[in-house]
Amino acid sequence: MKLDERKHFVLIKAVDDYIEDASPITSGNIKQKHIQNLSTATLRNELSALEAMGFLKQVHVSGGRVPTALGYRYYVNELLQDVDSDEQALEEVQELLEGRTKSLTEIISELAKLISKKINYPTVIYTNGYDKLSIENIKIFPLIDKQALALIQTLSGYITMTIQSSADLKSCKDASKFLTAKYSNKTIGEMLQDIEQNSENMIIEIQEFRMIVVSFIDGIRKILSQNRLDIHHEGSAELLGKNVETAEQAKKVLKLLDNESELEKALELDENQKDLTVTLVEEDKYSGCALVKAPLCIDGKAVASIGVLGPQRMNYASIASAIKVVMNELDKKKTKSIER
Repeated sequence: MKLDERKHFVLIKAVDDYIEDASPITSGNIKQKHIQNLSTATLRNELSALEAMGFLKQVHVSGGRVPTALGYRYYVNELLQDVDSDEQALEEVQELLEGRTKSLTEIISELAKLISKKINYPTVIYTNGYDKLSIENIKIFPLIDKQALALIQTLSGYITMTIQSSADLKSCKDASKFLTAKYSNKTIGEMLQDIEQNSENMIIEIQEFRMIVVSFIDGIRKILSQNRLDIHHEGSAELLGKNVETAEQAKKVLKLLDNESELEKALELDENQKDLTVTLVEEDKYSGCALVKAPLCIDGKAVASIGVLGPQRMNYASIASAIKVVMNELDKKKTKSIER
């Protein structure tokens, strides 16, 4: 529903003020802060019209109004059309992503932690798109106790794993050389598919280090089968203070954070989603909660999704701005890697 210019302005400013200080919305406050040239009677009529349309509601008969889920949704939809990146967070994110010595798992975990600290809301990153990452290099090193360390260098960092193999240094080097030469610039998913389809044709090529390759592929399959849910509670304490009106709302958010299956379902990657979305829960046991969600893309492919959880009365502008930094900087990873 598109509102006329005056109602649009009144609703946006009303929700802005309510998010800032949780004070009930009144015609007097709107007049004093935003529209001095209109009478309180006129503004009272506008607020009544917005209430009749479902954007606002009165908590008490004689009290002011508060936004409804529909009001928040209208506000968020307008906000997300024109949100800028948080410049203060930009330098920290750039520094983190430039750390080529970090594993991809560490980078993703630290991104969630950084965002959570920045915006003071719990942040979750759900990773289940490693198969879309492009391979730059593969290294395998022998360890003790019949094990080996495998590292897959990607455009955004490396994936590391320990595999079961008693091979010597030469066999590990030969396996690394073979895998890198054959699968560099291909995705991890493409590598697995090719090996599955052509394993019989490779027997002669990999005969001297076949068990290393078999263990390596088993390790990759195990990583891909274990979707990673990384939850950071740095902002959880704030939920009990100024960010929600009641302890009951805080409990619902914290309860959702403890339900990993629900979080995975909410953060499941959508191939068609390219930008921020906001989900406002209006029913069931999590009513009153909100989830700001965005895909994290590398080389144009979504490998993870980031979500910020809180009550419907959240600072959406601050959250969206901080997430935009992460999205934009991750999207530049391929260009930066090529320029090196």
